[in-house]
Amino acid sequence: MNAAVAETVVSAKGLRKAYKQKLALDNADFTIEPGRIVGLIGPNGAGKTTALKAMLGLTAFEGDLQVLGMDPRSQRNALMNDVCFIADVAVLPRWIRVKEAIDFVAGIHPRFDRARCERFLANTKLQPRQRVRELSKGMVVQLHLALVMAIDAKVLVLDEPTLGLDIMYRKEFYQRLLEDYFDEQKTIIITTHQVEEIEHILTDVLFIRDGRIVLSTDMETLAGRYTELLASADTLEAARALGPIDERSLPFGKTVLLYDGVDRNRIAALGETRNPGLADLFVATMKGTYA
Repeated sequence: MNAAVAETVVSAKGLRKAYKQKLALDNADFTIEPGRIVGLIGPNGAGKTTALKAMLGLTAFEGDLQVLGMDPRSQRNALMNDVCFIADVAVLPRWIRVKEAIDFVAGIHPRFDRARCERFLANTKLQPRQRVRELSKGMVVQLHLALVMAIDAKVLVLDEPTLGLDIMYRKEFYQRLLEDYFDEQKTIIITTHQVEEIEHILTDVLFIRDGRIVLSTDMETLAGRYTELLASADTLEAARALGPIDERSLPFGKTVLLYDGVDRNRIAALGETRNPGLADLFVATMKGTYA
């Protein structure tokens, strides 16, 4: 693999996938660089899972896709040496013992470090002979984290990883991921519906709608590009004249307007401004999708 190829973790051009008459991916283009934590975010049916499956070599597709310089369709075995895929940490077979779960992952992933896994577990109350059905939800998260942390993969793909967990365990999962796993040599790709919970750890975001990437940017650029204005009834018409891309009403005659690329000084003259939350930006971008 040459150095130029190695610089980009994922490069997708004209990615297309059809199921019968429906396009799951519609000429999607995106790039993911190394050492980033990327949120792939979209409503149900937008193409998130199909895009992940394409990256992992789990589905056929049209277009050009390179992951770590390899084509997932023809080089999947080599690719999976450097990729770890986790879906839904709350789901482990209830009958399996802690030791058996470790044995299983050690047997299927070439980059699994058993010693590292056991060091992580030493700081928990988990015992090797305990079965998953005997564990609390928090202990299941600890076990799954130990398994993930012990895989020295270049790319970690997480598809709705905290589905079914309550908020404490979801926060713990992402915090441990950030503190104990991530470094500049690794890239993490996350899909989730809980946008607010991953916003603080993301370096980049991809919004996908109807099989197309409708926003691809880093979080720093996002903060400079979009502005929210809290307008009163007195300034509302002037605020609308600046061309917001979305607006929503609040109690007591207040309106929140969202702007894309408008000079913040012009907006600030009309009321209180702030950076929009990722969830608000997502809702504004996806309006009409749920109709």
